[in-house]
Amino acid sequence: MNRCTPHTLAILAVLAASALLVACAKDSTGATPGVRQFPAAALRGEMVVLAPPVITLDGKADRLSPGSRIRDANNLLVMSGALVNQKVVVNYLRENAGNVHEVWILSSAEARLKRPNTKASWFSLGPATDVGATTATVKAP
Repeated sequence: MNRCTPHTLAILAVLAASALLVACAKDSTGATPGVRQFPAAALRGEMVVLAPPVITLDGKADRLSPGSRIRDANNLLVMSGALVNQKVVVNYLRENAGNVHEVWILSSAEARLKRPNTKASWFSLGPATDVGATTATVKAP
């Protein structure tokens, strides 16, 4: 009892191939820019995961928060255990308790961009991204 006819298999193969072509076409159009936009409060550092959740940032002992997210250069989630003893350049945000909560592993193009020093605070009440963010000076009357 053969329910899959050669005609049905050919149609499925054509549909799968067309879906693959559409996915490849989206990737080659430059839909993902070479440089991501990061929050204005994101800090820059060199991170080494020692034994999750224990990390070092710029040579100083630190800790990942519960539920922390690490994204690689392709913006895909990475488990902290996969980065043990690897030194990576990152942008990161802290949570209210002071632990590192959001981490973005930088590509070489992103690492070359200069980052403003925002070590004064762990969160930002300003614009959501650092692209086009400027500080305005207000003169008192």
